[in-house]
Amino acid sequence: MKVEFVDLKKQYLSIKSEIDQAIASVLENAAFIKGKNVESFEHDFAELNKIKHCIGVGNGTDALVIALRSLNIGVGDEVITVANSFIATSEAISAVGARVVFVDTDNQTYNIDVKKIEEKITSKTKAIIPVHLYGQPAEMPEILRIAKNHNLFVIEDSAQAHLAEYQNLDGNWQKVSTIGDLATFSFFPGKNLGAYGDAGAVVTNSDSLAEKVRKFANHGRIAKYNHEFEGYNSRLDGLQAAILNVKLKYINIWTERRREVARKYSELLSTIPQIITPYVNPKTKPAWHLYVIQAEKRDELQKFLKENGIATGIHYPIALPNLHAYQYLGHKESDFPVASRLQNEILSLPIFPEITEQEIEYVVDTIKKFYLG
Repeated sequence: MKVEFVDLKKQYLSIKSEIDQAIASVLENAAFIKGKNVESFEHDFAELNKIKHCIGVGNGTDALVIALRSLNIGVGDEVITVANSFIATSEAISAVGARVVFVDTDNQTYNIDVKKIEEKITSKTKAIIPVHLYGQPAEMPEILRIAKNHNLFVIEDSAQAHLAEYQNLDGNWQKVSTIGDLATFSFFPGKNLGAYGDAGAVVTNSDSLAEKVRKFANHGRIAKYNHEFEGYNSRLDGLQAAILNVKLKYINIWTERRREVARKYSELLSTIPQIITPYVNPKTKPAWHLYVIQAEKRDELQKFLKENGIATGIHYPIALPNLHAYQYLGHKESDFPVASRLQNEILSLPIFPEITEQEIEYVVDTIKKFYLG
């Protein structure tokens, strides 16, 4: 049997007529930049997340850069983020001229270790960017407490966490992207809500921040040729918005299916002592962008799975502070012991809404065969 890591073609075929019609409509109306498809997506995505404003941008990295710029963060400032994430999170901080300050990973959730944040705060610290990695919500109540005590902004990197939820202190469930000052999304094709190219968004409940974000994304202007400052050219195009509008109708169903798949994996893998399945905080509802295990003999297991037709991934094989790109910070792997250990143990198994029960069982049986013979 062959099991893809993510099967985007299978998803396309399941909604082909709607997608084709949406694309054809954009071409027929020549609605390539801004327009009704973008407006519709921004409105509906904000409504879905129960947040006031959504501003579509070119990609998830731009979303982070623009969010930082809208908070006036730049040269001389420091921004705290987690040691295990995709480089987009940290490079956005550098892109605005600020200094990246890494915090080690929590051993259970793989998210930022909230117990280690305050020791990294200085007089130059302006913001915290928690990453809801793999679709697992970061510990937002504690992050908000720290941010409030130190007068810091919070930008939620929600690129992998579409529709993930956290139970707030009042006991109510809240979408993760609605908790900080701003949140950013990526709609890269492989994401839970994916376009057919690059796309992203910034969301916020603040009217003033929403206006600044919209201006930054559109050359520093609202009205044509009336530029209040220098901005960027980072706009969600009409074609991607039309595709996302179709997919929005299915994202709740797809998210619940991801949760079913994750539960199935955890149940079937629980009897393998060489595997640690993902921890789920009972106060969270993960979006399960990725299903990531800790595995003994990880590299050998990955090779064995590949030989048996099963595609896997490693997210991420080098923790951010250990990358050549951040040698200038002078870190040692021992400075981030959890992230540095996990980079050699984590393995992402196939997960997508269209994966079958037979495929899940085949993946687990193959893992059992590797460890238990």
